[in-house]
Amino acid sequence: MSRSIPTFEDVEQAHRRISDKVHRTPVLTSASINESSGAELYFKCENFQKTGSFKFRGAANALLQLSGEELSKGVGTHSSGNHAAALALAAKLLDTEAYIVMPNNASPVKKQAVEHYQARITWCEPGLDNREEAFRRIGQATGAHFIHPSGDFNVICGQGTAAKELLEDVPDLDALIAPVGGGGLTSGTAIAARGMKKDIRIYAAEPRMADDAYRSFKQGFLIPVDRPNTIADGLLTSLSPLTFRIISTYHDDIFTTTEENIVQAMRLIWERMKILAEPSAAVALAAILSNRFVFKSKKVGVILSGGNVDLEKLPFAPSS
Repeated sequence: MSRSIPTFEDVEQAHRRISDKVHRTPVLTSASINESSGAELYFKCENFQKTGSFKFRGAANALLQLSGEELSKGVGTHSSGNHAAALALAAKLLDTEAYIVMPNNASPVKKQAVEHYQARITWCEPGLDNREEAFRRIGQATGAHFIHPSGDFNVICGQGTAAKELLEDVPDLDALIAPVGGGGLTSGTAIAARGMKKDIRIYAAEPRMADDAYRSFKQGFLIPVDRPNTIADGLLTSLSPLTFRIISTYHDDIFTTTEENIVQAMRLIWERMKILAEPSAAVALAAILSNRFVFKSKKVGVILSGGNVDLEKLPFAPSS
């Protein structure tokens, strides 16, 4: 597959390919959150997607384009959780093996999801180098086809289908914002949004304690993540060369937000919308609330990326 930037036509093809495999998730609003933010927010609730996150879109699109011979050898990846679960389910549905490398500090709820989909898990020490080395050995032994969590062309196209659906449901948005870790979601979001509405503003949101995408965007060259330490465990990875190129081309800005604001946004979603968003998903709302002047009086689409939360370790106390 070409390493060029995907086009909106690629996202459209991905949507046709996976539309009967994924949930068309709802778009929800909250009058009280709108009042708090000063904007009109439309949440694309990918916490209701299969495996509990947007990741199933990209995994399904990538696997559906593999040949029978490629699938016969299995597929694999390294991931702290959501991509691992998505790939495991997609592999199960296509009757092939999934080989997953996970860091041993991954969230227990995400470990359980991967195990539930019957993937073959290899544990490793935290850190990208350790993940890559562990999968290199697995790939050599099995011939499994590697699906990058965010830098894969077909994964990016699949992730873009969430924004496509959102703009089909709410076509007059002024802006879109999505959380950024490896950049697959926000890259696909930008490609879909620009293809459907040329003047829409595209933003990404990132924890201040894992701000490599922000620094890369501002400096104009790729800066890898350096000792990230954030509650948003789905956003610990660095941009790939492909996602950095897409973000540099399409995005208007990237905002960072504090750990305290992430937890407050997560609680606000719980209290006002009665749904559970994982910390990585709450980053987008936290960034809006921290930058009200940017979004004031605008209609803003928010990709609520997932809802896989360990209920035994909620970072806030539920209201009585």
